[in-house]
Amino acid sequence: MSTSKIDLRHPDLLSDDAVADPYPLLAALREHDPVHWSDRYRSWFVTRFDDVSEALRDPRFSSDRISPYRRAKLDGPDADPAVRAAFGVLEDWMVFKDPPDHTRMRKLLSRAFTPRAVNRIRPRIAEIADELLDAALDRVGGGSGRTDLIIDFAYPLTASVIAEMLGVPRRDHPRFKNWSDQITGLVFGGMGDPHRHTAGANGMAELTEYLSGLVRDHEREPADDLLSALISARDADDALSHDEVISTGVLLLFAGHETTTNLIGSGLLALLRHPDQRALLDADPSLVDATIEELLRFEGPAKTVARLMAEDVELRGHTLRRGERVFLCPSAANRDPAAFDDPDRLDITRREGRQLGFGVGMHYCLGAPLARLEASVAIPRALDRLPGLRPADDELRWHPVLLSRGLLRFPAQFDT
Repeated sequence: MSTSKIDLRHPDLLSDDAVADPYPLLAALREHDPVHWSDRYRSWFVTRFDDVSEALRDPRFSSDRISPYRRAKLDGPDADPAVRAAFGVLEDWMVFKDPPDHTRMRKLLSRAFTPRAVNRIRPRIAEIADELLDAALDRVGGGSGRTDLIIDFAYPLTASVIAEMLGVPRRDHPRFKNWSDQITGLVFGGMGDPHRHTAGANGMAELTEYLSGLVRDHEREPADDLLSALISARDADDALSHDEVISTGVLLLFAGHETTTNLIGSGLLALLRHPDQRALLDADPSLVDATIEELLRFEGPAKTVARLMAEDVELRGHTLRRGERVFLCPSAANRDPAAFDDPDRLDITRREGRQLGFGVGMHYCLGAPLARLEASVAIPRALDRLPGLRPADDELRWHPVLLSRGLLRFPAQFDT
């Protein structure tokens, strides 16, 4: 996007140019209007690193944005019951709660989502990655192969991992792609789609019904998996309710692959577009952890984070009033020159370690260790096993949503 085309009076983060490359628009806002009121989205946009980092820690920037919406829009007699039910599930998600409910649920969930549960699946992540790459290589015809690194690799890898962790039978894994695509519009703000609530409600109803049956099975016959751990998670006399277990299962199945799929896809694309950085990683595999951190900064999956003002706050000469919506922008903050040297350059040897790709504070992503592990296994394996890998740049398609940054399609070619 040319900076000469940017209209800072009415910036549109869902224009075709901004969906493909949001960084010039975000940079212009960060420099010229870092606390910007958008009439288009009826929201504030906050783009500087220090402001975003502080707001993510500030309880006045509330995560409880589902309950007010449901009460205002969905409690009336004309509301669609299916949409109301879908938002009822979202309302039980830990990420949409403030203390004390958030504190209680995170404490219980942390007991189930332990480092041991994550680390023990590293061999399985590698096995699934190799199975998917074997399939891509088996489809080769002539002198070159073609694959979609999202549809054929990143999505089935991450979906299979979280589904297996939860105890979902392997035969049911393919069903989650359609449900996830439908729910995306509810969660990530596909404001250009007027049907996103209806489609999302349908997907949420089917996924919730499926998980309800799975929870009942696990209540009768516990297994060594995450769903049974959620059911048995207790602290003194406290436990997750039956409905909270189902809602948390939906959250984990959705968030447990959506963010990591985007990280793997965008990360592969960034390394393919920066062959000097790929060469550094090839030469020194010990840089893989630093590479993942830099990819989270440079092209992370969290474009914006939505908050609702719990009370009035003064910020850079503006009053953000109680009840107003705010989009905090990690994608802009992570390229703030006040926080990072030469921030628009991918540098896997970078030493600054303050990127906001997984948030900060009490809402820091609980699944961050799993996402890092999956990306650190998947990205080097794809680069190593698909020789001459290169993107079909004219066919890349990005999610047209406000909150996340990720590829819908990533067609690529490789040599035999």
